Amino acid sequence: MSEDLRARVVAYLEKVDKVKSKDIAAALGEKKSDVDKVVKELAKEGKVEFLYIGTSYVKLVK
Repeated sequence: MSEDLRARVVAYLEKVDKVKSKDIAAALGEKKSDVDKVVKELAKEGKVEFLYIGTSYVKLVK
């Protein structure tokens, strides 16, 4: 997994409250599948959490 993409995803999440993976991908100009992989890794490490509010959102754990 690209450390650059990982850093960019974390930086983006620091700017928003909650966001969908597809919106992260669009904002960063990356494929959603790549962003999903990064988000899953960050979730395993306890750095992000998934919120289910009618649909799935991602946010940084604070």
